[in-house]
Amino acid sequence: MPEDESTNELAALRARIAALEADAARPPRRHRGRSFLAAVLIVIGCLLAPLGIVAAWTADIVGDTDRYVSTVAPLASDEDVQVAVANRVTGAVMEKIDLEDLLEGVAPDQRPLLAKALGKLGGSLESAIRSFVHEKTQEVVASDAFATVWTDANRAIHTSLVRALTGSGDGAVQINNDTVTVDLAPVIERVKERLVDSGLTIAGKIPEIHTDFTVVKSEDIGKVKTGFRLLQIMGVWLPLLALLLIAAGILLSTHRRRTLIASALGLAFAALVLGVGLTVFRTVYLNALPDTVSQPAAESVYDALIHFLRTTVRMVIVLGVVLALAAWLTGPSRPAVVTRRIWNSGIVATRTAAEGLGLRTGPVGPFIRRHRKWITWILVGIAVLVYILWDHPTGWVVVGLALCLLFAFAVTGFLAAEPSDADADADANADGDGEARTQA
Repeated sequence: MPEDESTNELAALRARIAALEADAARPPRRHRGRSFLAAVLIVIGCLLAPLGIVAAWTADIVGDTDRYVSTVAPLASDEDVQVAVANRVTGAVMEKIDLEDLLEGVAPDQRPLLAKALGKLGGSLESAIRSFVHEKTQEVVASDAFATVWTDANRAIHTSLVRALTGSGDGAVQINNDTVTVDLAPVIERVKERLVDSGLTIAGKIPEIHTDFTVVKSEDIGKVKTGFRLLQIMGVWLPLLALLLIAAGILLSTHRRRTLIASALGLAFAALVLGVGLTVFRTVYLNALPDTVSQPAAESVYDALIHFLRTTVRMVIVLGVVLALAAWLTGPSRPAVVTRRIWNSGIVATRTAAEGLGLRTGPVGPFIRRHRKWITWILVGIAVLVYILWDHPTGWVVVGLALCLLFAFAVTGFLAAEPSDADADADANADGDGEARTQA
């Protein structure tokens, strides 16, 4: 080779090395604007997530009568609620009846029986009748018949409340002087009928009683009506908007895997803060109630109403942790790589043991090996679809889907594992014999 060509090649090589060193010394592009925008979107999405959870729950409970009834139906068997209902009905009845007129209205042939029943209770006439009414009322609210009364009353109250908040139709709930009140006359009437059926015939002489129950205070009624209309619109779109913002932030980021992990943990943390807030608000709410309200019954009602909200909070926390863990396990970090190697080693060892017992995958193994990537994404898509279509998923549903997906991955890896050399030769010979027989 001529000396000039060698010199030129050496100079070109040195220039190339210098260019590479310059590129290596140049600081990498930071994409600061892109990263900042991604961070802003993710933070906004995580902040909107708790609001979306509350909006979806409120729209679900307030807007769906069946959902509301299924939420409060178990309260009919709650002992504290039964005691509170019995006390409220007894007090309402005793405030409206005239003992002298009531006794004058009793048939002469029934007076000895009534006197005998009241005599067992002792005390003054009023306290005796109150104890008698309360005793029979407790028997009613503790029976299976009260569950029907409770469900029907709550259905009627909820339907009328929705009408009052939306301004459509009439019902037991009325808005007067910026106050929402519920007329409990239908509830008391049903309880009176049950009392008569239970043997307390004097309950039939009690006049019709109207008792108003304030649902919303006057200074908040305008906000409630406006907020309800907003919840009807935002109940579905606000959670979706939060997820879209988080997804957009992940797609804009330069390190998507790390951003996905941070976003999933941020979503779980936001839901955790909401859960803590519900617990704190429970204490504040119960302490603000007047002394006339039964604290145990109020606790039961509060816990029942936010049961599904707490379930959703737990589900979001579990979902965030599962997504973060999945993103980390598929990453390049050394612990993740070691974990995947242990997983694959276990699958290969199982496959080897199965081959020793005579297991053969036939054409299924090569097919899965060729399309393993597509099969993996199909399995993930099926899990996501099941989660979306599941009616009100819980944290256990998320864990169950994750475990089922892991099992599907294990089966796929088992079938896609490369066979041992002896088995591969046997499969190849079998394929060759089959082709020869086909040609013959």
